[in-house]
Amino acid sequence: MSAISLYANDLILFAHVVDAGSFTRASELTGLPKSTLSRRLSDLENEFGERLMQRSTRRLVLTDFGERMLEHARRLVDETDAATALAQHCQVTPQGTLRISLPPEFHELSLVRILTEFSTRYPDVRLELDLSARRVDLIAERFDIALRAATQLPDDSSLVARRITTLHNGLYASPGYLKRHGVPREPVDLPGHVGLVLVTSGGEQQLWRLSHGGEHWEGLPTHTLSANSMGLQQALAAQGLGIVGLSGRFAKALVEQGAIERILPEWSLPPTIVWCVTPGRRLLPQRTIAFVELLKTVLAEQAA
Repeated sequence: MSAISLYANDLILFAHVVDAGSFTRASELTGLPKSTLSRRLSDLENEFGERLMQRSTRRLVLTDFGERMLEHARRLVDETDAATALAQHCQVTPQGTLRISLPPEFHELSLVRILTEFSTRYPDVRLELDLSARRVDLIAERFDIALRAATQLPDDSSLVARRITTLHNGLYASPGYLKRHGVPREPVDLPGHVGLVLVTSGGEQQLWRLSHGGEHWEGLPTHTLSANSMGLQQALAAQGLGIVGLSGRFAKALVEQGAIERILPEWSLPPTIVWCVTPGRRLLPQRTIAFVELLKTVLAEQAA
């Protein structure tokens, strides 16, 4: 058998195929044809004299030997990523490809301005954006950054989450709606109104949890219109269809236009924290650092 260093790259490809779940997806991630991936793994198995996986048209199943070898293959991936990140970290000018995952409706973050300024400052960086409500696997899908909005994030030792900004939320409605239905003076008045409510990825309605000092109220209007799009709910509120929960930044433009106004201003919904999540086991390339710093700068200017 040849020295292990002679086919370390094939072990790395083996890890990519396993993590991708299929040769098709691995081909997309690595840029290598499926036939090349299959041939190189077959050659690797021939060198080992052992099967790494059982292949079928629908899925890949690791053998016992493949399970043990995968641990070593992933270590090679980690070391390769670390070496690449170190080289990128030492670059004076950000360059390369920056892959970012973010929710599709982050109007609060002035993303058009941020992306425009970033592209102007760093023309050698190629941006790849994934606008999706799904929670991507940064490491398996090789994303550099994920922007996430949540009160808190689940523990994950392989990731680092940086708090970027806090969004303060309240209830809003259009003057037309309030003229027709009346202005709620206390949270107990809300059940008699129409609520434009967000739904979770599991299809459940998000309750309104209001607080004022030490007082709390939780519930929803009796009549609701549910959707998983904040942008849609905001637009419907501006058209007078109901009351909606928004962040102050999200509502600012329409408030200035007089299209909506804050109701129950002394009562607040729980704040939302915007996180910038990056893979935690590698040094950050200069392009990632530059994007995070620009993001923080723009949001600090907005909050001032």
